[in-house]
Amino acid sequence: MRSNGFDEDDSDFEPGNRELWPRILWIVVITMMISVAQSVLFAVAVLQIVIMVANRGRANEDLGDFGSMVGAWVAKAARYQSAASDQKPWPWTPMGS
Repeated sequence: MRSNGFDEDDSDFEPGNRELWPRILWIVVITMMISVAQSVLFAVAVLQIVIMVANRGRANEDLGDFGSMVGAWVAKAARYQSAASDQKPWPWTPMGS
Protein backbone atom coordinates (compact mmCIF):
# COMPACT_ATOMS: atom_id res chain seq x y z
CA MET A 1 0.00 0.00 0.00
CA ARG A 2 1.37 3.38 -1.00
CA SER A 3 1.43 6.08 1.63
CA ASN A 4 0.87 9.69 0.63
CA GLY A 5 1.89 11.05 4.03
CA PHE A 6 -1.69 11.48 5.21
CA ASP A 7 -3.22 9.03 7.64
CA GLU A 8 -6.89 8.23 7.54
CA ASP A 9 -6.89 8.43 11.31
CA ASP A 10 -5.28 11.81 11.94
CA SER A 11 -4.06 11.24 15.49
CA ASP A 12 -2.31 14.64 15.56
CA PHE A 13 -5.60 16.46 15.22
CA GLU A 14 -6.61 18.38 18.29
CA PRO A 15 -10.12 19.78 18.81
CA GLY A 16 -8.76 23.30 19.31
CA ASN A 17 -7.44 23.39 15.73
CA ARG A 18 -10.99 23.69 14.35
CA GLU A 19 -11.35 26.92 16.30
CA LEU A 20 -8.00 28.26 15.10
CA TRP A 21 -8.93 28.96 11.46
CA PRO A 22 -12.01 31.09 12.23
CA ARG A 23 -9.92 33.06 14.74
CA ILE A 24 -7.26 33.66 12.09
CA LEU A 25 -9.97 34.91 9.72
CA TRP A 26 -11.34 37.28 12.36
CA ILE A 27 -7.83 38.54 13.14
CA VAL A 28 -7.41 39.45 9.47
CA VAL A 29 -10.82 41.18 9.39
CA ILE A 30 -10.08 43.06 12.62
CA THR A 31 -6.68 44.13 11.24
CA MET A 32 -8.49 45.81 8.33
CA MET A 33 -10.94 47.40 10.77
CA ILE A 34 -8.03 48.76 12.84
CA SER A 35 -6.68 50.36 9.67
CA VAL A 36 -10.00 52.13 9.20
CA ALA A 37 -9.98 53.14 12.87
CA GLN A 38 -6.52 54.69 12.44
CA SER A 39 -7.83 56.76 9.54
CA VAL A 40 -10.80 57.86 11.63
CA LEU A 41 -8.50 58.83 14.51
CA PHE A 42 -6.32 60.83 12.14
CA ALA A 43 -9.40 62.68 10.84
CA VAL A 44 -10.54 63.33 14.42
CA ALA A 45 -7.11 64.71 15.31
CA VAL A 46 -7.04 67.04 12.30
CA LEU A 47 -10.59 68.24 13.02
CA GLN A 48 -9.74 68.75 16.69
CA ILE A 49 -6.70 70.84 15.72
CA VAL A 50 -8.86 73.03 13.49
CA ILE A 51 -11.42 73.43 16.29
CA MET A 52 -8.71 74.26 18.83
CA VAL A 53 -7.18 76.90 16.55
CA ALA A 54 -10.61 78.44 15.98
CA ASN A 55 -11.53 78.31 19.70
CA ARG A 56 -8.21 79.64 21.03
CA GLY A 57 -6.99 76.31 22.37
CA ARG A 58 -10.29 74.96 23.65
CA ALA A 59 -10.96 71.41 22.45
CA ASN A 60 -14.33 69.91 21.55
CA GLU A 61 -15.21 67.50 24.37
CA ASP A 62 -17.53 65.36 22.26
CA LEU A 63 -14.84 64.86 19.65
CA GLY A 64 -12.37 63.99 22.41
CA ASP A 65 -14.81 61.45 23.85
CA PHE A 66 -15.30 59.92 20.41
CA GLY A 67 -11.54 59.62 19.95
CA SER A 68 -11.25 57.93 23.34
CA MET A 69 -13.99 55.47 22.38
CA VAL A 70 -12.21 54.58 19.12
CA GLY A 71 -8.94 54.18 21.03
CA ALA A 72 -10.60 51.84 23.54
CA TRP A 73 -11.98 49.80 20.63
CA VAL A 74 -8.49 49.51 19.11
CA ALA A 75 -7.15 48.32 22.48
CA LYS A 76 -9.90 45.68 22.75
CA ALA A 77 -9.19 44.58 19.17
CA ALA A 78 -5.48 44.28 19.96
CA ARG A 79 -6.25 42.11 22.99
CA TYR A 80 -8.27 39.75 20.77
CA GLN A 81 -5.59 39.69 18.07
CA SER A 82 -2.82 38.89 20.55
CA ALA A 83 -4.97 36.17 22.21
CA ALA A 84 -4.97 38.04 25.51
CA SER A 85 -8.78 37.86 25.28
CA ASP A 86 -11.32 35.68 23.52
CA GLN A 87 -13.86 38.50 23.38
CA LYS A 88 -14.13 40.11 19.97
CA PRO A 89 -14.61 43.89 19.80
CA TRP A 90 -17.62 45.74 18.43
CA PRO A 91 -19.63 44.86 16.29
CA TRP A 92 -19.58 41.38 17.86
CA THR A 93 -20.01 42.78 21.37
CA PRO A 94 -21.59 46.02 22.56
CA MET A 95 -19.37 49.10 22.44
CA GLY A 96 -17.85 49.84 25.83
CA SER A 97 -18.17 46.33 27.22
